Amino acid sequence: MQPNVVSLVSIGRHPQSGRARRAEQDGRGVELGLKLAGEKLSVLHVGNPEEPVLRQYVGMGLPAMTVLKQDETADAVPALSDYLQQEKIDIVLTGVRSESGESSGMVPYLLAEKLGWPVVARVADIVSIKDGVAEVLLALPRGQRRSVTVKLPFIASVDNAAAPARQSAFGPGQRARMESVNTHGEVDQIRVNWQEAPAKPRPKRLKTVKAKTAADRFKAATAKPQGGSGKVMKNESAAEKAKAIFDLLIEENVIR
Repeated sequence: MQPNVVSLVSIGRHPQSGRARRAEQDGRGVELGLKLAGEKLSVLHVGNPEEPVLRQYVGMGLPAMTVLKQDETADAVPALSDYLQQEKIDIVLTGVRSESGESSGMVPYLLAEKLGWPVVARVADIVSIKDGVAEVLLALPRGQRRSVTVKLPFIASVDNAAAPARQSAFGPGQRARMESVNTHGEVDQIRVNWQEAPAKPRPKRLKTVKAKTAADRFKAATAKPQGGSGKVMKNESAAEKAKAIFDLLIEENVIR
């Protein structure tokens, strides 16, 4: 018997440009769902059904997609749990965390608590499903894998170690049906007053120089980091060498 599989998807965000895109982990979740259920896979999103990025998911070879329509300020967990209970889902595939919004990675766990289902975190693959039990391959550090078994139904968060998502076809994605379902979402009172801003990289911490002699301190100040792009000085005279060292110190902001 083929399991009833649903893949939860979100709006991703490119790490460099910040543009909306198909989320990397959610795309891998859809790829895993296609392996398990084929075209019978259900893809579910909570939010705006007019979002053009959603077409990139159905463009992977799906005829339709379901969108639970609600405002961005509403909590997605109650609407998701009600829908999953009505549809009698066996396996729910999600990403480890979203690329936009709160990006807390708590949705799988909050859903599992509300539904009373087990959670399998960082799934690399679902090897087989037999007699209501699934054999799941977990992703461990340094490329290691661990095989576990879990009874249906369950929620699986798909890791980056899973198979990458196939290329999305533009034409089929535009022709696919977007089935919108109106929901009465509960407003998230905590998130209403939040203000989102681009994260800024933290400044690099300067290394503490513990050299005792002046020569050691000078060497530490002028040394290039290991693996960095150094400079080769081929000046022959002492004056040219001194000038090159002086220019290097100015370039590295050691002296001004």
